[in-house]
Order: sequence, then C-alpha cells, then structure tokens
Amino acid sequence: MASPSFMSLPRLKPQEIPFDHPDSCFRFIAGPDKPLLATPAAIEMHTHETVLACYLVLRQLAQQHDGIDYLQVFEDDTKGEDLWFIEDGDGGAITGLLPSDY
Repeated sequence: MASPSFMSLPRLKPQEIPFDHPDSCFRFIAGPDKPLLATPAAIEMHTHETVLACYLVLRQLAQQHDGIDYLQVFEDDTKGEDLWFIEDGDGGAITGLLPSDY
C-alpha cells in the first residue's frame, strides 16, 4: 500500500524528435545563468512539488541520452492542461508552464 505522501507524477510524452537528432541537445541543467522558473498557473494546477519532480525526471533523461529536445510535455488526465517544460538557449531559462501560458 502506498504511503499517504505518495505523489503520482504526470506521464512524460515521447519527444517529437529522436534522441539522436542534432537538435536533441538540451541538458535541462538549471544554474545561475539558466534559472529554473515556473509560471504561477503551472504551479497552481500542478503544484511546486510536481513541477520540481518533473524537472528532475528531465535532468535524468537528458543525462541518459546526452541531451533531449528543448520542449518536453507531461500529461495528466486529472488536470485541465499538460505541463510543458521549455529550455531556452544561452542566456535563457528553463520554464515549467501550461500551454495556455505560451
């Protein structure tokens, strides 16, 4: 039996390009030059904990495949919208957002 604190994560959809595609090169590593951000609407719908847990899934996937696509999508049938993550290029951010935020 799962503990009361068990959190079910949204499902990560397959990315649109193959992992070996040259554009599948984003590492999803947040830091001083690339902050991890989330929109208020994404946090309200999916919670801080879920946004952070999904981000950690992306970091692991990017490490495993030596990079992933800049856009990653998590889906949850119990929520009104998917949770997107977009990594900007140099000088940008990693942002968790809803499609309606885009």
